[in-house]
Amino acid sequence: MTEINASDYDALVAVVDTYPGNDELVAAIQSSPGGIDGFLDQVFEGLKGSFDPQKAGGEQATVQYELTAPDGRRGYAMRIADGRCEVERGTAESPRVSIKMGVGDFLRLIAGRLNGMTAFMSGRLTVRGDVFFAQKFQTWFVRPS
Repeated sequence: MTEINASDYDALVAVVDTYPGNDELVAAIQSSPGGIDGFLDQVFEGLKGSFDPQKAGGEQATVQYELTAPDGRRGYAMRIADGRCEVERGTAESPRVSIKMGVGDFLRLIAGRLNGMTAFMSGRLTVRGDVFFAQKFQTWFVRPS
């Protein structure tokens, strides 16, 4: 796979659409420059850039992402406060909500190719903490049409 800018929503959607199965998608990302870590870093940069502080309405929260890949777990802590969204690798101490899923499903969810409720009901997405907040905070990010 050639290097792409995964923080670009259209580029992310194109990559997700290229690989019909999660195994193929994750394998392609693993073999790309930067591997899974570099790709996910770019995706989270894109999320930061699509954050709309007006939609958050002054709320503050920390969201923990636990993403599983064939070679291990990846943790990302997203902190939303004071009209900003910051993301860093690692584990947050007291997240309001924790979201756990496979890397392939996460990328399909972000790309709009997987419905969050469907993923949750089928066990592909696990939410711990404030489930209602998990549904609400996703609307704070602008997805290009």
